[in-house]
Amino acid sequence: MTAEEKERAIRSIVESSVKTFAGAFSEKHLSQLSNSEGVINSKIHNVFIAALGSEIQYYSALCRSLDSSLGNMLEAMAISIAKLNYVVTQEVEGTLYQEQTDYIAELLEKYKSNDLKPQNDKKDYLGLSSRSEYKGSRKNKRHISDYYLRDIESNMHYLIELKIGGDLDNKKARSEKEALLEQYCILCNTLGSEENVKIYFATAYNRFGEGMPWTQGRVLQFFAKDELLISADFWNLVCKYDKGYDIVLDAYRESAHYIIDALNDIKDAYLPEEK
Repeated sequence: MTAEEKERAIRSIVESSVKTFAGAFSEKHLSQLSNSEGVINSKIHNVFIAALGSEIQYYSALCRSLDSSLGNMLEAMAISIAKLNYVVTQEVEGTLYQEQTDYIAELLEKYKSNDLKPQNDKKDYLGLSSRSEYKGSRKNKRHISDYYLRDIESNMHYLIELKIGGDLDNKKARSEKEALLEQYCILCNTLGSEENVKIYFATAYNRFGEGMPWTQGRVLQFFAKDELLISADFWNLVCKYDKGYDIVLDAYRESAHYIIDALNDIKDAYLPEEK
């Protein structure tokens, strides 16, 4: 696929994803117009929000719904784009040894207590799957993954956990790294090598501003810098193109009018006096 063909394909996926999302989002909320338990109408039960007026009640509910639904759309869109360049699955299954589970638990405790900072180049866990002395129990385990991308050309394997806004609280940061390390072990055990396997924590946008360093402490407590795919880095990998982020964002902006039209239709239905 040439660069021009890839760009056209990416733009087509983005437009289709946004258009479909806008239609479904509008249909969902318009169908709930007379439903007292609908996403927007249910806010009438919150007397503290309702007391602020119907407009605040409307925007409060709609913004939460839009943020959540838009995140789901972006995740699905990224998978569709990734399929242009990779073999995409969302699970790994295979052998996991007790010694590996124990090592992961010990490593995470060191991170938690700040006895060890996550190191680049997998130095904390490189060799974890190739030790021949494992004699403990083993089990077959299946792990759901946000993205497991296999690059046929380079034979690289990428395990990615995506959080749209990147906000990991105290519990999630540790559990996300644990899940990724278990997936890493399972996949490497299956492949018989760790050389071409990488794990990533990814975000679809940078909550601190594009190009700004990622400073969320809990993320950095459990993830090394080279295990992060923030914003442009994530989209460039998914697109397998160094201009991927720019293309996705430009195509999204060109298609944003579908969402704007949907939001206006919803507003006209719920706040007719604002016409």
